[in-house]
Parts: sequence; C-alpha cells; structure tokens
Amino acid sequence: MIRRSTLREQLAGALREEILAGRLVAGLGFTVREIAESYGVSATPAREALLDLAAQGLLLVEQHRGFRVRSYTLTDFREMMEARGLVKEGLPLGGAGRRPHDPPPEAFTSIRRRAAAARQAARAEDLDILVGYDLRYWRELTALLANPYIAEFLDRLRVQCWAFSVSRLRQAKDLPGLPPAQALLWDGYLELADAVERHDDAEADRLVRAAHECTLAAATELATRLSPAATP
Repeated sequence: MIRRSTLREQLAGALREEILAGRLVAGLGFTVREIAESYGVSATPAREALLDLAAQGLLLVEQHRGFRVRSYTLTDFREMMEARGLVKEGLPLGGAGRRPHDPPPEAFTSIRRRAAAARQAARAEDLDILVGYDLRYWRELTALLANPYIAEFLDRLRVQCWAFSVSRLRQAKDLPGLPPAQALLWDGYLELADAVERHDDAEADRLVRAAHECTLAAATELATRLSPAATP
C-alpha cells in the first residue's frame, strides 16, 4: 500500500517502474478499480495516475473498458531514436546551439555516480538497476545543459524506448541463439560525462552517436530474432 502525500505522483511512478521492469507487460489491460484495489488507494488518484501514464505514451485509454499497456513496434522505436538524434540528447554538440552556462565541476559528481552505477549494471546484465540509473543519468546530464522543454521531451522518449527494449532483453537471457544482454547494451556513460565536462564536443558527439547506434542495433537484433508473437 502507498502511504505518501502525493498519491498521484507516487502511484504513477510505481506503475511506470512496473512497466519498465516488464512486470506489466505490453498488451495487458486493467481498470481503475483494479489498480486502486491493488495499491490500496481510492479511485481518484488511481485514475489520475493512469491518465498521466497515458499522456506519457506508456498506456492506451480504452473507452468504457479501462487502460492497456502500450505495445511499441520496431518502427516506433526507430522513430523515437531518430527524434532523440535530431536534438542530440539535448547536449550542445558540434555547434548545435549555445552552452547556456558553464556548470561547476561539482555539478558532475552526481552524474558520475549515476554513470558508474549504470555501467556496472550494464556489464552485470542487471536490467532493473540499469534502467533506473540510465534514466537518471541522461535526465541529470540533459537538465544540466538543455532547456527544460527539451529535457522533458527527451525523458519521455527514453522511458518509451526502455518500454520497448526491456522485455525483449529479458527474453534474450532465456532463449538460445540470442546474444547476452551485455553484448547489446551501451556502457560509455563515464566517457560521455568526461567529454561533456571538458567541453570536448567532438568526442561527446561521437559517444552519443555510438550510444544510438548500439541501441538501434540491439533493438533490431532482438526484434528480428525473437518470435513474431514476442515482438508486436
């Protein structure tokens, strides 16, 4: 049961984590009442939380029936990655826009902690830990340098990208013939943080491109080698 002051936000966060962990699978349907009873809250915050997740693209609203976890196709994923590439993850790379300010060195302390944790999780194939730290890393790095509208836009895209990837990466652990998750995951978090801090835009641009190429290659590998039923 959730017993916090902002039930709407807390419930939305809990449900988002369930989706990203693959415990609420794509295509699963449920009602406001079922969510309210499951989490021990009233219908109002449950409905508001579900509508928030629908606005973020993680749920679909089914008229007079409730909500359903959205299924993303490989085409959806490619288009989301294309959008992330067009705005270059919000970083002022290669002369695209101006650096709004020069962050002090201590501003990167938390980012490096996120980077180290994300890299360790990627190498250990710990998807539960990786998803959380990956999102926090990019969120903090982008917020440091980009305007808040770009930062919010990118954060939603990253969440949606993980919603596509995480269940497929879990299946890669269990099915023969698929590469291990470690081989499919980018882990250049620390290098990118270092490049951004020292204003090496060329190296940062190269690393962002490498991250996108790795992510797209992994998604394509998973989508083409898993069974059709597993990749809607």
